[in-house]
Amino acid sequence: MTGWWARLFGRDPVPDAVAAGLEPSEAVVATATVAGGGTLVVTSWGVWPPSGAGRIGWHEVGKAVWDGNSLVVTPTHAEQIAPGTELLADTRPHRFRLTEAGTVPQAVQDRVTQSIRTRNRRELPGGGAWVLQRKVPGRDGVVVQVRPDPGTDPAAARRLAEGLADRLPGRGTE
Repeated sequence: MTGWWARLFGRDPVPDAVAAGLEPSEAVVATATVAGGGTLVVTSWGVWPPSGAGRIGWHEVGKAVWDGNSLVVTPTHAEQIAPGTELLADTRPHRFRLTEAGTVPQAVQDRVTQSIRTRNRRELPGGGAWVLQRKVPGRDGVVVQVRPDPGTDPAAARRLAEGLADRLPGRGTE
């Protein structure tokens, strides 16, 4: 069935575990075989690693880099500062060596970029932080995320996130 599916749709079949976890409005955009086994699945909502660990939503991807052989996806851990405001920290990057990348690298880049509605840079002690407004798949509105650079004073990044949260409608003074 793998050969039939690939000829018909131009991509690898979607693993059963991923197909079972897809949301009704989530569409498969691209797939690629990972060296060593498994399929990397890119959907309208995120990227599904072959490990079966579940989807990494586009709003959870801090960075994605294609080097010509491997796709490196760096997820983030989000600490909710207040409803609609998160302080991010990068987690361990996932490296996927793709046997035939096809459209996967471009699909990942496009969707990470499309999830960002606005981005602004703030200089802080020890470095700086990106302030992002991102669309969360399957939800209305955006989430405000503060992603500090490595070496940035954690307390300064937290104060920035808290200050932004206080300015959101329904919180603090308007």
